[in-house]
Amino acid sequence: MTQVPFGDMKAHYQQFKSDIDTAVSRVLASGHYILGPELDKFEKDFAKFVGVNYAVGCSCGTEAIYLALAAMGVGPGDEVITVAHTAVPTINAISMTGATPVFADIDPVTYVMDVNSAESKITEKTKAFVPVHLYGQMVNMEPLMKLSLKHRIPVMEDIAQATGSLFKGAMAGTIGEYGAFSFYPSKNLGAFGDGGMVVTNSKENYELLLKLRNMGQSQRYHHDIVGINSRLDEIQAAILGAQLPYVNQWNTRRREIAKRYNEGLKGLVTTPQEASYGAHVYHLYVIQTENRDEMQKYLSDKGIQCLIHYPIPGHLQKAYTFLGYKKGDLPVTEHAANHILSLPMYPELTNEQVDHVIAAIRDYCKEKNTASVATPMSAQVAGR
Repeated sequence: MTQVPFGDMKAHYQQFKSDIDTAVSRVLASGHYILGPELDKFEKDFAKFVGVNYAVGCSCGTEAIYLALAAMGVGPGDEVITVAHTAVPTINAISMTGATPVFADIDPVTYVMDVNSAESKITEKTKAFVPVHLYGQMVNMEPLMKLSLKHRIPVMEDIAQATGSLFKGAMAGTIGEYGAFSFYPSKNLGAFGDGGMVVTNSKENYELLLKLRNMGQSQRYHHDIVGINSRLDEIQAAILGAQLPYVNQWNTRRREIAKRYNEGLKGLVTTPQEASYGAHVYHLYVIQTENRDEMQKYLSDKGIQCLIHYPIPGHLQKAYTFLGYKKGDLPVTEHAANHILSLPMYPELTNEQVDHVIAAIRDYCKEKNTASVATPMSAQVAGR
């Protein structure tokens, strides 16, 4: 039976083994493992790739968000508007500052923040917006930045799933005051462990981030502010630097796979739609189906691994019951959570594997004698 894993890091490593092994060996031989030349070079190269002035490496994507929010002065008594349809670490990072996460609903087609919903959540306590560029697609940043300017509320972009994505030609991370990236291994640019990055165009912001990620130090043993230990180590920086030149190539392959899925699954399930304002980089390929759990089991029995991103929205997670949300508060988010299914998506995925997934879904629909298209909630229901 043909096996199609959800991801394949072994295949990724084997393809780029020489580059990665050389980078790791170089660090091991240097004897310099923290805050050294590898990180310095990768930060400069990554800033150039994104199109910003400065980049600051840190230990993970969660802490990248936290560091950016801390640099913005977010703290206890503040509110931060984001979405519940995201990985919970986005929300955790807000909680780490002591601020309260406030959830906007999502657009029913793109699955990212509905800016009109976000506007309705603004109070006198609102200190920041955290739009999440989910699955590889950016939020509609033009109306959000107008909202930011109107209410003087800064924007911190969560780009954990969207490295290399575009909004009207501008890369994710170049529009808000800060951008936070994750280098978790499965990301469009992944480390061989945890890692993160905060980007900004402000020298003042940059210098503050350098202190915050290194225990508040301006120089060794001189702690000017309260910071944390969140440093991207030299080995991971070297591995990431070795892979950075291939990111656009990998994103192109992801888009090719998505196109193949789209063509093969047309009329069978609800396939993702790319917003007219940007370029989707398909960190995840997410469909909607009315019989999600049944389809997932059927595909699993055929050797195809699928996941759900995400089955329980943040506002309904046990950890966040204290916020007082209940079922029905975010109808579009909740509808999506009940219908979405993520199909295998990674650059090393072969056309034969993609076709196997398509054929299995076709067989499922044939056996059920029906298409399994989930009807997205209308824009009217979404409160747009």
